[in-house]
Amino acid sequence: MSKQVIVRFAPSPTGPLHIGGVRTALFNYLFAKKHNGTFVLRIEDTDQNRYVEGAEQYIVDALNWCNIPFDEGPGKNEKFGPYRQSERKALYKQYADQLIASGNAYYAFDTSEELDFHRTQDESNGKTFIYNWHNRLNLSNSLALTETQVKAKLDAGDDYVIRFKSPQDQTLHLKDIIRGDIKIDTNVLDDKVLFKSDGMPTYHLANIVDDHLMEITHVIRGEEWLPSLALHFQLYQAFGWEQPEFAHLPLILKPTGKGKLSKRDGDKLGFPVFPLAWNPEFGDSATGYKEEGYFAEAVINFLAFLGWNPGTEQEIFELEELVAAFDLSRVNKAGARFDPDKIKWFNHHYMQEQSNDDLAEAFQKNHKQLEAIDVNYIALVVGLIKERATFVNDFWDLSSYFFVAPESYDEKASKKAFKEDTKAIMTDVLAIVSNIEDFEVETLQKDIKGWITSNDIGFGKVMMPLRLALVGALQGPDVFDIMYMIGKNESIKRIEQLIKSI
Repeated sequence: MSKQVIVRFAPSPTGPLHIGGVRTALFNYLFAKKHNGTFVLRIEDTDQNRYVEGAEQYIVDALNWCNIPFDEGPGKNEKFGPYRQSERKALYKQYADQLIASGNAYYAFDTSEELDFHRTQDESNGKTFIYNWHNRLNLSNSLALTETQVKAKLDAGDDYVIRFKSPQDQTLHLKDIIRGDIKIDTNVLDDKVLFKSDGMPTYHLANIVDDHLMEITHVIRGEEWLPSLALHFQLYQAFGWEQPEFAHLPLILKPTGKGKLSKRDGDKLGFPVFPLAWNPEFGDSATGYKEEGYFAEAVINFLAFLGWNPGTEQEIFELEELVAAFDLSRVNKAGARFDPDKIKWFNHHYMQEQSNDDLAEAFQKNHKQLEAIDVNYIALVVGLIKERATFVNDFWDLSSYFFVAPESYDEKASKKAFKEDTKAIMTDVLAIVSNIEDFEVETLQKDIKGWITSNDIGFGKVMMPLRLALVGALQGPDVFDIMYMIGKNESIKRIEQLIKSI
């Protein structure tokens, strides 16, 4: 690419960042890094009525947790700042005026009551109201009024909006990196509002002006913005500016594959749809992937495959590998189904990649029962059980018997393990364990297995009740590893307790 690549992620601070927004940010980040470009964060807060306190900081924190930080944005390398649209308010009016001067836009003075009347009238005739070439000369705007009437309204301070003048009987030929060639009949386009009566631009005008001034080369955004492409294309033409290349990402679908993924889907099926927990002063709170115990690497690896594939069988990618492999030409047009089980699969993989020491610290921090336990011992336990875990929160259920003796024995397992001669067998095992001085895994294994073999006893008749004595259930790693870890005295106590209970 001849030009320096500059992309932007431009969310609105109206609440927590949806996982779909994170996917959009990720694809922008990957594309920028692939081409040694710049990843910009721009806060599109022109709709002040929907602004939510804390949402902007949440967006920044989420990107940082995901390890996809922005290069330029609010408070960071503000080359084309400010990066909040509310702080760029003075910029936009001059561009709206420029469009009016060139005949590409016009003042519209219609009140909401007047527009409602026309809308209701059209609906009663089985039509859909649309404000464009077919009726604008019959409405209250600077195209239908005389210059004197328009000046009088402006001088009187009448409320107005500025609308784009969409052309009649034209066919737009648009290009999208993912969607290919797109044709649009301008007769079906409405005259979108570009500037509102409150003195703020709409998304459309602010978006185009900012992308131009910030020298954005590629606009990579969600499919929901595809209907806006025609207007944005025309705005670039109207200003005489070179337009960026566009790429509209596919929707992230519900786990059923039908419809766009929503917070309600996550609530219903028990998975987060936000990267971090959201705890507003007012309104609904929500959990996040971080708080649920997911690793950022797992979330990013999973999101990368929602709509993109590398063209190989490889599924596990480090971030640097994703950067190297990423190509917009391999992004699908069709929606990508969100699979909660798949992201758990990724998390399980990254669990195994974590050091036992780091996991032990997280485990100890989450459980008060472990405060007084040596973290090095906890790390040894983690090493034995993490293969069975998906989250750090799984550790206690998988390993509690390493720290506290079982208070009961699984009923179903007991029926399977306890036979008429179990008490006598476990009494013999107790004697063997008591006489072992070198309490190492190899010694335990040799002495107990040797006794089983020499007495021609089925291994299950010994090992199942022994595991129940130590664990309370038929689960866990190797029995001899457990005995070594909890020590000789504790092993003896637990076997004695089992014998008493039979």
